[in-house]
Amino acid sequence: MAGDREIYQKSMNLGHNAAWEQNWVGAIKAYSHAIQEIPEDGEAHIHLGLALLKAGRLEDALKVYNRAHQLSPDDPAPLERGADVLERMGRLKEAAQRYITVADVYLGQRDLDKAISNWERATQLTPGLIAIHARLAQAYERVGDNKRALREYLTLAFNFQRAGDTEKAIKAVERALRLDKRNPQALNTLRALRSGGAVTLPTDNAPPSKPKTAEDQSIMDLFKEEMVDVRKKVGDADPLGPLGEALTEGMGMLAAYVMESGSMDMATASALQGMELQRQGLHAQAVASYSKAVQGKMRHPSLYLNLGGLLYLTEQYEPAIKMLDEALSEPKLASGALHALGLAHFKLGKQKQAGRYLIQSLQAVDASLAANKREEAELAATYNQLLTAMDGRSDEMLAAINQRFSDLLSGADWKKRVAETRKHLEEVFQDQGEQGVVDFLGTGGSEKLATTLASIDNYIQRGLFTLAMDECHNAMLASPYYLPLHVRMAEVMMREGRLRQAINKYNVIAKAYMSRDENVRATSILAEVLEMAPLDISVRSSLIALLESEERFDEMLDQYIELARTHNQLGNFDLSRETFQQAERIAKRQNAPAIKLVEIKHNLADMDQIRLDMRRALRTYEEILELMPEDERAYRAIIDLHYSQGNQLEATKNLDKLLNLFAKHKQINKIAKLLEELVRSYPNDFGLRDRLAKLYQQLGRKMEAIAQLDALGELQLEAGQNVEARNTIKRIIAMQPDNIDEYRRFLAKLGTTSNLEQP
Repeated sequence: MAGDREIYQKSMNLGHNAAWEQNWVGAIKAYSHAIQEIPEDGEAHIHLGLALLKAGRLEDALKVYNRAHQLSPDDPAPLERGADVLERMGRLKEAAQRYITVADVYLGQRDLDKAISNWERATQLTPGLIAIHARLAQAYERVGDNKRALREYLTLAFNFQRAGDTEKAIKAVERALRLDKRNPQALNTLRALRSGGAVTLPTDNAPPSKPKTAEDQSIMDLFKEEMVDVRKKVGDADPLGPLGEALTEGMGMLAAYVMESGSMDMATASALQGMELQRQGLHAQAVASYSKAVQGKMRHPSLYLNLGGLLYLTEQYEPAIKMLDEALSEPKLASGALHALGLAHFKLGKQKQAGRYLIQSLQAVDASLAANKREEAELAATYNQLLTAMDGRSDEMLAAINQRFSDLLSGADWKKRVAETRKHLEEVFQDQGEQGVVDFLGTGGSEKLATTLASIDNYIQRGLFTLAMDECHNAMLASPYYLPLHVRMAEVMMREGRLRQAINKYNVIAKAYMSRDENVRATSILAEVLEMAPLDISVRSSLIALLESEERFDEMLDQYIELARTHNQLGNFDLSRETFQQAERIAKRQNAPAIKLVEIKHNLADMDQIRLDMRRALRTYEEILELMPEDERAYRAIIDLHYSQGNQLEATKNLDKLLNLFAKHKQINKIAKLLEELVRSYPNDFGLRDRLAKLYQQLGRKMEAIAQLDALGELQLEAGQNVEARNTIKRIIAMQPDNIDEYRRFLAKLGTTSNLEQP
C-alpha cells in the first residue's frame, strides 16, 4: 500500500530526533508509524531495528532486521546488524553464519575489505571454520598482506591436523612457505606435521613498538579459538587452586622485596625465616614468623598473602580474612586472595560472602587466560550474571553451591575445568535462566557433565557426529532430564540430515520447557524449528498455544496467519479458510492494526476467487477499502472482478478512483503501467484505449498515443459508431502523424471534411 509520503517523512524526522536524544521508546513509536504509512520502506525498518536494539528488545530488533533484509536483499546493512543482534543474544553459531552471508554480499559488491572483516568476525565467534580461514588466506594474499595470509594458512594447518587430515595440513603449510620460505613458525609446523608431532596455532609477530589500529585489534580478536585451545592445553596446576599458586607467587615477590629493601632488621629476619619454614611445609611455625614481621611494621601484599593463606590452612579463619583483605591490592595475588577469602567465609558459615569471593576468584582466573580485552568484558558480564543469580538464595542452597565452587578450584586440572564450567553456565543461562544455573550448581549438575558437553561440542565442530551422539547417550544415563543434552542430540540429527527426527526432537524439547514454565526458551526453540521446517503444522500449533498462554496476542495472530498459509500450501483449502477466519476474529477482538486485518482479508478474498465465489471476494475487497481507502491491491482486484462479470460501468468507476489516487501522489508511471496492463487484458474496452491515448499525449509519447487511437477507431467502426470514429480520426490528424494524408482520405470516406482544420 502506498501511504502518505508527508506523514511518513514527518514520522521519520520525529524518529531521528528521538534517536538523537536517545529517547528509544519515542524513536520506536515514530519509526513504527512511518512503516505503517509505507510498509515496504527498508530504511525505516533499519532505523527501527537500531532503536529496538538500543531499547534492549533484541528479539524484536532481529525480526525487524530480517524484514529489512527481505525488502532490500542486496543491502548488507540489515544482515550485518542482524548478525550483531544474534551475537548479543548469545546465538553465536547463527551470528557467525550470518556474518559469512554478509561477507558474500560484500564480495558480490567487490568490497573485499568489508568481506574480510566479516569473515574475521565469523571465525572469532565459531572456531574451526576451515572454509572461511581458506578464503581469508586467499583474500589476504590477494591484497598483498602476506603476513596475515601466512598466519591463516598456518591456522588452516592446525585445523586440518585437528580434523585428522595431515596431508591437507602439509599442503596449507607449503602454501604459507611460498609467501615466506624462511618463516620459522611455518618451518617448525611443517617439521611437526611430517614427524607426527602436535601443531599449535600461530602467533602474531607484529613489532611491539607499532601501535595497534582498530583493524589490528580485530585480527588479534580473530583467534578466540586459540584462547579455547590454550585453556584446554593448560598443564597441571597447583592442586590447592588459585590460593596455592598465589602462595608460590607470594614467596617470590616477598623474597624480591626483601632483597631490594636491603634492610636487615628484625622484621626482615622474621620474613626470611617465615619463607624458609613455608618452603619446608611447617605452616604453624611460618605463621608465627610472618606474624612477627607484620608486628615489626613490614608492609607488603605478598607478606599479607602468605600469612593469610597459611592462617587459612591452619584453620585460623578470622585472622586469615583480615590479612587476605590487605593482599587484594596486588593484581598478581588477587585470584588467590579471593579464593582463600571465599574458603574462609565458607568455613565460618558465611555463605553469602563466601559465594561472592569464590565467584570473583573464578572470574580472575578465567580473565587471566582471556585472549583480549573484549573477551574479558564478556567474561565479566557472565560472572556478574552469576552473582545476581545467587541473590536471595537460602543458606542451604548457597552452601551447596559454594561447595561446588570449592571443588572446582581444586585438583591438578582446575584451570581447565573453570573455563569448561563457565562456558556451560553461559549456555544454561541462555537456555534455562538463573533458576537453571542455580539448579545445576546446587543440585544435580557436575563438572563431569560440563566436560562431557564440551567434548560433545568438540565432536560436532569436527563433524564427528557418531561420536557426539554416543557421548550424548552416555551422558543421558546419568542425567536423562538434562535438556541441553537433548538439544545437542537434535543438532546432531540436523547435521546428519535427519530432518524429521530433529524436528520431532526439538518439538519434544520445547514442550518440556513449556511444562517447566520456561516459555521464553520454548518459544525460541519452536521459532528456530519453523525456520527449518515452515510447513510443520504440529510445531506451529505448539507455538500458537504457547503464545496464547503467554497472552502474546500480536505474535499469536502472526502465527495464525502463517498456519493458514501453510494449510493453503498443503492443499487444505477449507482448513486454510477456517484458520484465516479465526485469525480475523482474533484481530478484531484484540483491536489489531488495520494493516493486519487487511492482510487477512486479502488472503480470504484470494481464496474466494480461487473457489470462484466472486461475490464474496468482491464484498471482502470493498471491506478492505473501508479499512484502507488507498489500498491499490483491493482496487485492482475489484476492477478485474467487475470486468470478468461484464460490469464495465463499475469497473470504470473504480478504475478512475485508482487513477485519481495515483495522480494525487504524482505516480504517473503507475498510471501508465496500470492502463497498459488493462488494455492488454481487455483490448476491446473503448474507455481504456481512450484513457491510455490521452496519457501518452500528455507524456509526449506521440507514436504510442496514435497507435491507441488507431485501435480505438477500429473498435468504434466495428461497433457502428461512425460519428465517434470520425472524432477519433480527427484527434489523430491533429497530432500530425507521418501518414496524415492517409488519415484524411479515410476520414473523407466516412463523411465530409469541410470542417477539417488544415495544419
